[in-house]
Amino acid sequence: MADVTVTVPADADRVASSPLPHDQPEPIWDLIELLFFAYRDFVGDPDHVLKRLGFGRAHHRVLHFVNRNPGITVADLLDTLKITKQSLGRVLKQLMDEGYVEQKAGANDRRQRLLYVTPKGEALAMKLARLQTERIARALADLGPGANESARRFLAAMIDPDERDGVLRMIARADPARRMRDR
Repeated sequence: MADVTVTVPADADRVASSPLPHDQPEPIWDLIELLFFAYRDFVGDPDHVLKRLGFGRAHHRVLHFVNRNPGITVADLLDTLKITKQSLGRVLKQLMDEGYVEQKAGANDRRQRLLYVTPKGEALAMKLARLQTERIARALADLGPGANESARRFLAAMIDPDERDGVLRMIARADPARRMRDR
């Protein structure tokens, strides 16, 4: 299953190919590897459910962000996921053909394509989110009080600084949007 295409900093090749100066510490191997394994298991739980439906991780990401952001435009979804229009089109077509996502024209601009999950799509998105929530909750419970906020700050700090504020705003907007839709 392919992962998302990421924006790579212009100097990434230079940074990656330059040897560490002797006065620089070793890479943080343990955290690097823990992130690899944590991601593997974090997405592994939903992967099993998705595989039975003939879906992959790209379907999961689309379903997640459409569920969290009802009425998201195709353009905004492309920007969020950092995938090609062709990749999104293929995944979106499958989700719409199978009744998980629907597309509606914008009220003010009929050319706008707004995306919404169907009840079937919401049920699947919530099932996948519950699997991931259970894993996160177990880990946070093992760490004790304050772990949620520490983990949140750490993950936010891992996001490229030029994208961080936008991501945090999107997350904050999604919570009220979800509550409004559930009324």
